[in-house]
Amino acid sequence: MADAYDLIVIGTGPGGYVCAIRAAQLGMKVAVVEKRATHGGTCLNIGCIPSKALLHASDVFEEAGHTFETLGIKVTKPKLELAKMMGFKDDVVKDNVNGVAYLFKKNKITDYIGTGTITAPGKVTVTADDGKTTDLDTKHIVIATGSDSASIPGVAIDIDEKTVVSSTGALELDKVPGHLVIVGGGVIGLELGSVWRRLGAKVTVVEFQDHILGTMDLDTSKQFLRILKKQGMEFMLSSKVTAVEKKGRKHLVTVEHAGGEADAETLEADVVLVSTGRVPYTKGLGLEAVGVALDERGRVATDGHFKTNVNGIYAIGDVIDGPMLAHKAEDEGVALAELIAGKVGHVNYDVIPSVVYTEPEVASVGKTEEELKAAGIEYKSGKFPFSANGRARAMNATAGFAKVLADAATDKVLGVHIVGKGAGDLIHEAAVLMEFGGSSEDMARTCHAHPTMSEAVKEAAMAVEKRQIHM
Repeated sequence: MADAYDLIVIGTGPGGYVCAIRAAQLGMKVAVVEKRATHGGTCLNIGCIPSKALLHASDVFEEAGHTFETLGIKVTKPKLELAKMMGFKDDVVKDNVNGVAYLFKKNKITDYIGTGTITAPGKVTVTADDGKTTDLDTKHIVIATGSDSASIPGVAIDIDEKTVVSSTGALELDKVPGHLVIVGGGVIGLELGSVWRRLGAKVTVVEFQDHILGTMDLDTSKQFLRILKKQGMEFMLSSKVTAVEKKGRKHLVTVEHAGGEADAETLEADVVLVSTGRVPYTKGLGLEAVGVALDERGRVATDGHFKTNVNGIYAIGDVIDGPMLAHKAEDEGVALAELIAGKVGHVNYDVIPSVVYTEPEVASVGKTEEELKAAGIEYKSGKFPFSANGRARAMNATAGFAKVLADAATDKVLGVHIVGKGAGDLIHEAAVLMEFGGSSEDMARTCHAHPTMSEAVKEAAMAVEKRQIHM
């Protein structure tokens, strides 16, 4: 007889494990299915968490080698012990995944390790690595299987995770590459490029668009590009990789620029990082057999309440429409668990912050100027540079700015964009304000402690009405 549950979640990344825990808190009997040996999904195992550990470690390494003397701290030139740095990263991952396992135990959630296949509404079969199968019955099934790295469109390439790598392999390199070529100028490529540049690699980013960071606010993107170039990263914009050929221990990367084949060149790389985005992961779920519909981009199609077209089957996170962000998946997991329990669950997709964890960081929430112009929305913009902020000067962190976009008629804040140290933390005062429909006037009249980096956000709000004080 199959084990019976109120809810089974397939995938224990941020969306899946949060959904499972919230459902258990609401009194449901919950099980999770995970194909990895550890919980936490891509984020905790091979994505967000390990990359941030290396970003922090490499930033401290660079500070010790280049910034300490400016602050009156005399040290010998730091020596990189890459294996030990990787060990620090692995310890951070271990602590996080063990934390999720503990939370499952605390909330009496049963976990099954193996591939989960939906055989019918309310029925899931788990296949372990040794081929053993376990049949489960449930009232509700949640698909939270996340996403996988995308390949280079139209280019046959063998990602061996050694010298041609995805983000997974880029987090496991056993030596600093002489030349790292990154295909794609999005968040993942820029973060990992920052890590290896700080540790000594020459880094070249090839980006198909004429700017980095895809759909991010263009003004923010341009400023950030200037900062990264000043740090030593090289960029080939409006360019595409058309071939990657192995030659001895190197790889020859053919890059075609805006002029076409006649305007092509070849780069010699020690390591090539393919960072061209992510695609939803639905392999092995049995969706076609059970009749779950996918959209034109291979994502699980859902309604406004995470329901698929098959009764009792839901989906959240990277595998459905929307930004592929861990915190978006978490909010969806909580909302879905509450909806299933008969409560009111909701996600405000207009107020989902996005962060690039480089140094300085880049953060945004809400609409970009380009989106507002395209929608025909009249707006006002206020901008304030960190170079005019006292705390930023005291921390030698003057690069970047804060920008506030507000509706021209109502003054409601529609978007906030920040390039600067700690931008990922600063963005949340804007998110809270926007969640309550606040105005730039509300932000400008809120007392901010002095001296803090957050004062730049306040001054940007003041600048919407051209009444900033310190510039």
